[in-house]
Amino acid sequence: MTDASRPTTDITLLGRSYIIACPPDEQDKLERAARYLDRAMGGIHAQNNLLGTERIAIMAALNIANELLEALDTQRASERHLDTLSARLARALADAPQR
Repeated sequence: MTDASRPTTDITLLGRSYIIACPPDEQDKLERAARYLDRAMGGIHAQNNLLGTERIAIMAALNIANELLEALDTQRASERHLDTLSARLARALADAPQR
């Protein structure tokens, strides 16, 4: 497939349009991610409108990466808790009198 025939999607970040190569079945996810990034960048820009777009993008990426890592930590802790509960349940069932 040549570059000219690759499917693309238009996204907007801080009022600037970008054309991104994207398969049609991934378009909704890309647009959702772009809206999330645009909101993150907009929040940083609102706090300091003297920052350049590149610096805003880097700061937004770092904030989003931090959110992801915190969510992964929470998920792992929840999985450990579920494993503990599952083990307790298995022990309780093994110790229960058989009918």
